Amino acid sequence: MSTPRPSLTLSSTVLDAPDAAELADFYRRLLGWETVQEEPGWVKLLPPGGGSGLGFQTEKAYVPPVWPASPGDQLIMLHLDFEVEDLETAVAHAVAEGATPADFQPQHDVRVLFDPVGHPFCLFVNEEAPGEPPAISPEWVAEQTREIAEQDRLTIQEAVAPGPAGAARQDEPDTAS
Repeated sequence: MSTPRPSLTLSSTVLDAPDAAELADFYRRLLGWETVQEEPGWVKLLPPGGGSGLGFQTEKAYVPPVWPASPGDQLIMLHLDFEVEDLETAVAHAVAEGATPADFQPQHDVRVLFDPVGHPFCLFVNEEAPGEPPAISPEWVAEQTREIAEQDRLTIQEAVAPGPAGAARQDEPDTAS
């Protein structure tokens, strides 16, 4: 006999940071959301129309993730996606508020940025949004992809896969010396 499933409602996604209030302030400015709870080491924002929000928790041992990751790097555990109508304007706004664009941009209709403490987030244009797609050529995307492949970057699948090709993967020694 199975136990009935209780009612579960997603309240917020929580991001760790060296200072919860500082990171919450960045997202408050970026999104225009309201602070609904603030106490030492904890802040929660909610969107004006309701729904799940973002929580921020102070974690003194916080280590920012690396993207794209190489073997041994701190991996991304999650990232936030924000749909926008105008990618260029949204990126300019995010940068003005303190975000940093990632060097590697894998898709023409998505921009990867980092918040002030290094959490990656994406701004993307819905394919059904009116207007022309952003001016990044498929050739540029292919070039970026080749560069990552040449650097032997570790994919998320490789990092979490069991066995010798997974998380236990060791870099091969350099025998060219």
